[in-house]
Amino acid sequence: MTVKSRLGIVAGGGDLPQRISDSCHMRGREVFLLAIEGQADPGRLTTPPDAWVKMGQGGKGIKLMRAAGVSEVVFVGNVGRPSMSDLTLDGWSVKFLARIGKALFGDDSFLTAFARALEDEGLTVIGPETVLDGLLAEQRQYGVVAPDDDALADITRAAEVARALGGLDIGQGAIVQQGLVLGVEAAEGTDRLIERCAALRHEGPGGVLVKVSKPGQERRIDLPAIGPETVARAAAAGLRGIAVEAGNALIIDSDDVVRAADAAGIFVVGIAGPR
Repeated sequence: MTVKSRLGIVAGGGDLPQRISDSCHMRGREVFLLAIEGQADPGRLTTPPDAWVKMGQGGKGIKLMRAAGVSEVVFVGNVGRPSMSDLTLDGWSVKFLARIGKALFGDDSFLTAFARALEDEGLTVIGPETVLDGLLAEQRQYGVVAPDDDALADITRAAEVARALGGLDIGQGAIVQQGLVLGVEAAEGTDRLIERCAALRHEGPGGVLVKVSKPGQERRIDLPAIGPETVARAAAAGLRGIAVEAGNALIIDSDDVVRAADAAGIFVVGIAGPR
């Protein structure tokens, strides 16, 4: 049996970094946990990080992982998009940003360029779904609540809007209520989108959140994702359900997602992508 090299886990916020680490340990694979300052939550990491880096310290991260014998690296967890003033740029990162230029203006183009730059350094970037089974959304209903015809129409509308947005490399999600677009995801992320749309909802059945992949999505780093906290926020905002693109989105802790959705009386479904 071939023993794989140590896996580098670059950890943002949430529970997924620890789940990936636990899965590797159960399979006998060593990990090097590299946590991002201001993003990773020490309270959710029962495995102490091997090292910490600041946003913008790409060269330091590469050096640490090489020294630890890492050849494959996975990026997991929530990471807020920083402003340039929030970055602590080392020499490697300065050269990388100068080289990619205008790719900075699109999340996906930036991430694709970043993944390629890491591979130029001898690190293979892999997606979290290749390490932890059951992460990819399936085309089915999760939980006991099903969307009715009106909700299905809102799902179709929101998916169209989200895909158009993704074509501009801006965001991955949209919220629609009774045919009205309440909001689209941009740099603020899904949680803030839900929060913003809570104040915009009108009378009648609640809206739906839809998250889909972008055309040419960088699958290894930034697939759309939801988890139990997303469900809780959606329910608190008066949404009636969530839909994600099957095969192109992650559902973190799907059993907990189902329990949260059932308890809140909202639906979660995996929908087909465009043909």
